[in-house]
Amino acid sequence: MRKQEVSALIIGRFQPFHNGHLEVIRNIANRCDRLIVGIGSAQLSHTFDNPFTAGERHLMISRALHDDGMEDFFLVPMVDINRYAIWVAHVQSLVPPFQDVYTNNPLTRRLFEEAGYNVCSAPLFNREIYSGTEIRRRIVNKKEWEHLVPKGVSETIYEVHGDQRLQDITKNHSYEVTI
Repeated sequence: MRKQEVSALIIGRFQPFHNGHLEVIRNIANRCDRLIVGIGSAQLSHTFDNPFTAGERHLMISRALHDDGMEDFFLVPMVDINRYAIWVAHVQSLVPPFQDVYTNNPLTRRLFEEAGYNVCSAPLFNREIYSGTEIRRRIVNKKEWEHLVPKGVSETIYEVHGDQRLQDITKNHSYEVTI
């Protein structure tokens, strides 16, 4: 009889995927046999808070994880449905079976606990340094940011002209960087 594999789910917007996300995923991957990464708010793009499309984020994450030597993972874009009573069922319909959920979001924790899942806190890694908001601000203000993301992520951002997109969509706003 085959041993029961443990699969874990983590959901994030990853706008963009950064070195803090990579450390969190490494940590979770060491605790499970298979990792499922939900790319949240997949329908959103082209704003300061959500500049990258689900496909672009998928490419960023897959490049970063492959470059890091990870192979046994699933990346699943997840569109928001904004109906909490059926959200867990929505997630279940999109991803392979899983037993553990990693999150620091109180609502996500509550919904998955009520559905009977084992919910763990996602480990945080240098949150004061690794922040999607800070990286986006740096890109807009043409400050150094590439060292905050895996190489495959910066390559993807440049390939899709995401840096220019951020600058274009924020022309009439001030996002001053504090370094």
